Amino acid sequence: MVENTPDKDGASTAESLAYKLERNTGGFISRIEKLWQKRLFRLFLAFVALCLLGWLLIWVLFARDLPDATMLQQYEPPLPTMVRAYDGEPVHSYARERRVQLEYAEYPALLVRAYLAAEDRTFFEHGGLDYPGIATAIVSNISSSGRPIGASTITQQVAKNLLLTNEVSYRRKVREALLAYRIEEVLTKQEILELYLNQIFLGRNAYGVQAAAQAYFGKDVDELALHEMAYLAILPKGPSNYRPENNEQRAINRRDWALGRMLDNDWITQVQHDQAVAQPLGAIRSRGARFERVGGYFIEEVRRQLIEQFGETEDAGPYSVYSGGLWVRTSLNPELQEYTKDALRTGLLRYSRGKAWSGPINKIEMDDKWARRLASTFINTDYADWRIAVALSRQGNSAEIGFTDGTTGRLGNAPSKLAAGDIIAVSPAGGSNYILRNVPKVSGGMVVQNPRNGRIWAMQGGFDDRMSSFNRATQAERQPGSTIKPFVYATALDQGMTPATIIVDSPFCVYQSAALGRKCFRNFGGARGAGAQTLRWGVEQSRNLMTVRAANDSGMDNVVKTIKTMGIGDYKPYLSFALGAGDTTVAKLTNAYSMLVNHGRELKPTVIDFVQDRQGKVIFRADKRICEDCNQSDWDGEPMPRPRPAGKQLMNPMTAYQMVNILEGVITRGTAQNLKSLNRPLFGKTGTASGPTNVWFVGGSPDMVAGVYMGFDTPANMGGYAQGGTLAAPIFKQFAEKAMAGMPKTPFVAPRGIRMVRVDRKSGKRVFGGWPSDDPRSAVIWDVFKPETEPRRSIRKEELLARLEAKKAQIRAAKLAARNQAAADANRNRPAQNDNDFLQDEGGIY
Repeated sequence: MVENTPDKDGASTAESLAYKLERNTGGFISRIEKLWQKRLFRLFLAFVALCLLGWLLIWVLFARDLPDATMLQQYEPPLPTMVRAYDGEPVHSYARERRVQLEYAEYPALLVRAYLAAEDRTFFEHGGLDYPGIATAIVSNISSSGRPIGASTITQQVAKNLLLTNEVSYRRKVREALLAYRIEEVLTKQEILELYLNQIFLGRNAYGVQAAAQAYFGKDVDELALHEMAYLAILPKGPSNYRPENNEQRAINRRDWALGRMLDNDWITQVQHDQAVAQPLGAIRSRGARFERVGGYFIEEVRRQLIEQFGETEDAGPYSVYSGGLWVRTSLNPELQEYTKDALRTGLLRYSRGKAWSGPINKIEMDDKWARRLASTFINTDYADWRIAVALSRQGNSAEIGFTDGTTGRLGNAPSKLAAGDIIAVSPAGGSNYILRNVPKVSGGMVVQNPRNGRIWAMQGGFDDRMSSFNRATQAERQPGSTIKPFVYATALDQGMTPATIIVDSPFCVYQSAALGRKCFRNFGGARGAGAQTLRWGVEQSRNLMTVRAANDSGMDNVVKTIKTMGIGDYKPYLSFALGAGDTTVAKLTNAYSMLVNHGRELKPTVIDFVQDRQGKVIFRADKRICEDCNQSDWDGEPMPRPRPAGKQLMNPMTAYQMVNILEGVITRGTAQNLKSLNRPLFGKTGTASGPTNVWFVGGSPDMVAGVYMGFDTPANMGGYAQGGTLAAPIFKQFAEKAMAGMPKTPFVAPRGIRMVRVDRKSGKRVFGGWPSDDPRSAVIWDVFKPETEPRRSIRKEELLARLEAKKAQIRAAKLAARNQAAADANRNRPAQNDNDFLQDEGGIY
């Protein structure tokens, strides 16, 4: 607070301060008034105001919502997902933009200079904008009413491609210029060039220079010649303008212009220039994927699972399938995949051989653009020498056909149903003549799995995925027929039965309900009952009547519970489901059989082992088992650490092994004896659905389990002769002959507690005197029992007496034989006798 104290002149301090303020303010205002009277000052203030207003308008109209340039410091371009086989070899890629990301140092200096010469000669000198170029563009745009042109620097192109849209307007050009300044502030020139060279579109679906080098020349960037570098450098302005297919001379002229710009800037010598100009363009024909086509259905299943987990596009997140740059290790074994594909195709063709033409694969509208329409269907095949064609016209018994490349040919003996627009398969017959090929109407699926961990090695979902993308291995729900029976009998074994249990093979009827009435079951083909037989025999011979009796005695509630637990299907407790009336897929059933080999422990079928992001970090792993002490730096003297067993115990391990052992008999004595020639431990089961509409075989070895089915997509009768043993088992056999060649003949390993007992194969009774032989039909076999369930020694009196009498007879026979032998020996040592001696010894004449 200022006090009103008088000063020496008698005036108060407050009055003095007010006077000073008034005097100073008055002086400032008077100076401003004097300056305002000067015209130059007023013009200066007006200029400043206009500048501020201009910057405000620029911010409001252009810069207010500009993206943050610092985003480019963490920018990751969309990259394809690379798929690898079980051994790490690349087999496929999922991409909508072909791109390979490189660091700036990996680009040859001469290649960088080629782009600078063609796009931005002063790139390393300007701050983001080329002012002389902008002035020239302004003059051109004022004098022309056409599309606005600009003098975009490489920095501006980065701004437009990565942070802005492709809108053609002056507003976008201004925003581009502003953003270019900001980019130059946050990134070095080398970082900007790296973004540009990795991102720019260069035609043929190639984004980035490395992808373009492969697309146009089949080379990496460090292998390019000077004239090839110059050609790639002219493409950013408009790849379609310089396509080698139809604008080759125009492309050469523009390439030579770029080489001239490099010479003018002293970036190449005259000799280099002249040698490069003398070269032809040298571009190769446009080609598809770099990888040999492997595992169509398998690869599509991998794609489906990846999309389900990570999303399809970059909007779904950083790990999207088509832009996340993922590295995917799968369980695909390309060799087994080829064996699987060949075996299934051969089986389908074998069934279709001799049948009428099944009709066209598809149809297209016929006009002068038929070749393009045919190509756009993406229908193709790699079977033998087959080609996909379209019927163009018909003349008598022959027809003119066309191919996707626009060429034509002649088809002889054309079926009467063939019409223009039908897409067909043909094979060459010499010259321009072709033969019609019958694509099987019947189809099927096959899966090959590792029974130790559930990894799927191969998968074929039809004849060709490019003809039909429907994957019958995982998507086709079909009745499994008798291949469901092992799980019915496994339930019976859990409910107290044994492989030696006697079940009557005779007519069986059951009253289902008032609505369903009485149901009587029968054996396959109407075969008569065989009377009392062992459970093992019933499985080996696939007897329906014994199966429904076993299911009925075990309780269908228990049976369907087992089937559901093993992941096959969720069925109602009706006896018909014990004979395979419910639907399932070959993938589910193959996995269930694998779990039998795995001693009943849960397996989850997988096609993906693990997934890494673009930096190599594992973001998904199928095997989640924990291995304690596996990363120790040194051995601690303890046993080798191992991961804990994966999965739950879904079935009693002894029950699972009993079923595997019984199913070995299906191969040696039962419905799949045509597989005995493989001469190795095998188990399996054939199946034939009612109709028959589907035929099956599932089985394998301790190291490999495979399942296959065959049937029409719309279930139809396959013919009375169709059976799993005659159609499906031969497919497995063809596969196994190659896939198992050289594999060790490993026996199935029994779990702890299993009892191996000698029994009579026919009666199931325990045998004490005989031994099994190598003959599968030996009267005595080894059978498998759980503890305390094996057949016991009989205590019946009549049986003991019979055995005692038999033993006595055996002893008497042995004594008599010994006496006779002794007498014979004595006679040989006695001297020759005359008649009188002989009669005397024998006591006279009889």
